[in-house]
Amino acid sequence: MPKYQVTINNREYPVEEEQLYGLDVLAHGPGQYHLLHEGKSYHIEVLALDLVSKVVSLTVNGRQQTMHLADETDQLVKQLGFSTVSAAKSKNVIAPMPGLVLDVMVKPGDHVTEGTPLIILEAMKMENVLKAEGDGEVKAISVTKGEAVEKRQLLIEID
Repeated sequence: MPKYQVTINNREYPVEEEQLYGLDVLAHGPGQYHLLHEGKSYHIEVLALDLVSKVVSLTVNGRQQTMHLADETDQLVKQLGFSTVSAAKSKNVIAPMPGLVLDVMVKPGDHVTEGTPLIILEAMKMENVLKAEGDGEVKAISVTKGEAVEKRQLLIEID
């Protein structure tokens, strides 16, 4: 089984760990990269990153792509025919990775609906907008702008 599986336009591409070592990637701005692979040059811009569903929207040499990423566990679940249980929507906002809080877009008492932008977290030189997963009222905000946060740290409580 390959280390990773990338799906683009319903086509699956296996990616072995050794292949990742051969990539020559240079970041040249937030969410912007230059990639050399097998003698070809690619300009990549990350448009959106959803870490929960493992979906990346990006442009490669100006052409927009949506990629679904699967690690070994995801592949095994699919191979065994188990359907993944949809993640229970938590109203609280938890840091998906370590990072730096760039902006808090709500305050206690604000009413939010599903999809409302709540906080901007910079991680791995990319800005990630964390959005409300359901409707509710902001109960408490546990972080401030400019604060470094750890993975799985509670950022915002929503009732």
